[in-house]
Amino acid sequence: MPNNPPEGLPRYRLLTGPDDASFCHRVSAALELGYELYGNPAITYDSDKKTVIAAQAIIWKSEKS
Repeated sequence: MPNNPPEGLPRYRLLTGPDDASFCHRVSAALELGYELYGNPAITYDSDKKTVIAAQAIIWKSEKS
C-alpha cells in the first residue's frame, strides 16, 4: 500500500452527512481506496432538517504505520 493517500487526500478524514445509503457508499468508497475506520461512528439528530446525521473518522495506514 502506498505511504500516502491517493489524489492528494489527507491521511485523516471525518466523513459526515445524513445517515442514508449515500453516506454508506462514501464510507465504503474510502475503505476501497485503502482507508481504515478510526473509532466508532457517531450520530446526532438535526431537528431543523428532521434527519439523522452520521459521522465516521477514517485514517490512511501506510506500510510505515
